Amino acid sequence: MHAIRLHSFGQAENLRYEQVPDPEPGPGQVRIRVEANGVHLVDTALRRGEAGPFPLPELPTVPGREVAGIVDRVGEGVDEALVGQPVVAHLGNAPGGYAELTVVDAAQALSRPGLSAADAVALAGTGRTMLGIAQFADLGPGSVAAVTSAAGGIGTLLVQYAKSLGATVIGIAGGANKAALVAANGADLAVDYTEPEWVEKVRAHLAGRPATVVFDGVGGAVGTAAVGLLAPGGQHLIYGWSAGSATEVDPGAGIASETVLGPKMVEKAGGDLRILARRALALGIEGVLRPAITAFPLSAAAAAHVALESGATTGKVVLVP
Repeated sequence: MHAIRLHSFGQAENLRYEQVPDPEPGPGQVRIRVEANGVHLVDTALRRGEAGPFPLPELPTVPGREVAGIVDRVGEGVDEALVGQPVVAHLGNAPGGYAELTVVDAAQALSRPGLSAADAVALAGTGRTMLGIAQFADLGPGSVAAVTSAAGGIGTLLVQYAKSLGATVIGIAGGANKAALVAANGADLAVDYTEPEWVEKVRAHLAGRPATVVFDGVGGAVGTAAVGLLAPGGQHLIYGWSAGSATEVDPGAGIASETVLGPKMVEKAGGDLRILARRALALGIEGVLRPAITAFPLSAAAAAHVALESGATTGKVVLVP
């Protein structure tokens, strides 16, 4: 099979498209013939040699932890009826996703009836994270949600999910083209944060109403400006800082600011992220969540990393073998 291998940490060009032996499923495992590989910012950090939520792998390694495809072989103790079934899986601490074939514990392989591989990989990974973030928010009729990075994978789904619950949604994105995508995604107002008057546009649209929650995946000056839309008692939920630094909130401002990724999110979800993944897949099947996809061939994994790191992509980035 073909796979992407990383032989040394560093630049994206270190990702090489190579021929490697086919993996075989062990006891309790299934092998998936991959139709879509999810690309995550964590993948780019690990490629650079930066440990984060996952430990640095031994080299050489096949990166990637999100896959969707068809079960083509099962290991000892696994029901043969799974062969031929469309599934999606998160590989956890073990990389190996950027490949034409991968193996995973059978318990990690979730059914994806009616969903394309690309949509399923977006929902089982990014969708579960979005629901993990949103579970901290008070969303519903009367709430006003400001979503930074609203054209990104998480942001796209946050806009859809908040709208489905009756919230007024302000989508904030960098660039006119991205703002147009956010508007088409259903945001009540989409603004381009590279324009100097974007905050005034939001205030005029809300006509004196404050935001009740800010979903902050950007940080920096954009995050600070978004927090300014909140009244005392508002929620500021941090899930990233693509600007390079997390938004800092004055403790005396009366804003409930917290970072919601990591163990806190897992604990609130009941200790098992598969609960969130299954719910995200169900919402996708119902049509509530509709992931935006930016696709690259598996052989172009390096280009996918460069595009993701530079902010040139929208929605979920996937590799297609």
